[in-house]
Amino acid sequence: MKTVLHPARIAALFVLATFLSTRAQAQTNAPREWIDPDTGHRIVQLSTEPGTESLYFNLNPFTPDGKKMVVTSPTGISMIDLQTHAVDKIISGRAHVIMVGHKTGRIYYGAREIVNGVTNNWICSVDPNTKAVQKILKLARGQQVSSVNADETLLAGTITERNDWETNADYFDRGPNRLNDIATANKYRGTKGTMMEKRLAKHYPMELFFYNIATGKIKKYHRCTDWLNHLQFSPTDPKLLMFCHEGPWHKVDRIWTIHTDGSHLTLIHKRTMIMEIAGHEFFSADGKTIWYDLQTPRGEDFWVAGYNLYTGKRTWYHLQRNEWGVHFNISPDNTLFSSDGGDEKMVAHAPNGKWLYLLRPELITDRSLGTIDTKGLIQPGVFESEKLVNMSKHDYALEPNAMFSPDMKWLIFRSNMSGANQTYAVELKKANEN
Repeated sequence: MKTVLHPARIAALFVLATFLSTRAQAQTNAPREWIDPDTGHRIVQLSTEPGTESLYFNLNPFTPDGKKMVVTSPTGISMIDLQTHAVDKIISGRAHVIMVGHKTGRIYYGAREIVNGVTNNWICSVDPNTKAVQKILKLARGQQVSSVNADETLLAGTITERNDWETNADYFDRGPNRLNDIATANKYRGTKGTMMEKRLAKHYPMELFFYNIATGKIKKYHRCTDWLNHLQFSPTDPKLLMFCHEGPWHKVDRIWTIHTDGSHLTLIHKRTMIMEIAGHEFFSADGKTIWYDLQTPRGEDFWVAGYNLYTGKRTWYHLQRNEWGVHFNISPDNTLFSSDGGDEKMVAHAPNGKWLYLLRPELITDRSLGTIDTKGLIQPGVFESEKLVNMSKHDYALEPNAMFSPDMKWLIFRSNMSGANQTYAVELKKANEN
């Protein structure tokens, strides 16, 4: 049975032990709105509290009506009104947001509760309107929850069996997206490759699990010794889960799907080249296509690749080196893509890659005139790119994680360009076009 917490108890909830504590940096006196002189696009700072961040690029932060989005900060969880930019604190105290439910708009998150000296880690949800909290699942050691399905009936997560836990926190799941301290994030970034090699070699027993929110029943599937990570439910199909076999990308066939009854385990992209890498996968808004960063080989040739789950058709859009981004994204109507850029230390080693880009896809014309069977062949394309934001003052130890607003008027991202982590939006139209 779900337990409803009185709002007065919300402050007692703290972040799951699996997440590293953060420190907000001091923010310089910077304007809240300006025109980027290099691109002509208007930028607005949406958040007010230093240390505020938008969600990871493939997690839904938006309410079903598209009017508000969830953000996290050192002091809790807030909602930002995308029209008025008003900020409403929903949860006080540290918490880790999983996502906003596609159906109800409830915010799902992980929190720690300490009662009479006993610590319990919970998956909870909160109604952003009433701020009433429900405790859903008390986590056992080694258990993590990463996603909520489209109709909000199931949680998906992993169970890891290991005997060498350093702390209650999962040492291997720390990353720069959870670190407001840039010095610490840069230190992590410098050792991430070594960490991933060591973690992959451990071969801890793992399995996926699905938790039924209404009944409290758990079903477990795909027991293995591979490193399972980055679980994402389809935004439209409540029975479809995407996940990855984690590790150094050139050593793993990363992108997989499975149904919630354990059937239809499917590899989405099979590597065919030494040092080929594919990852940072995400669903299109209609749930029909899985898109991902593809490099053939690593650091040399760059694509945004797509696989249609219903037709099997593959589409690859080619990128120039400077257009590569840590994460790509697609607009709600599937007509536009974005790239959040990267610095010279990243895999593309781009000499001028610190930009946010709007990418307009163009397919290469098929000149075979129907004289050959093209079924099963990849449809290639290219991008016409437009620079939106000069990110030269941004430290990419914090990944921008750009995503389109539901009304497709803005690209929302997080940045430390003004000194502290904040959430921003850049208008897709140039200021002189309004």
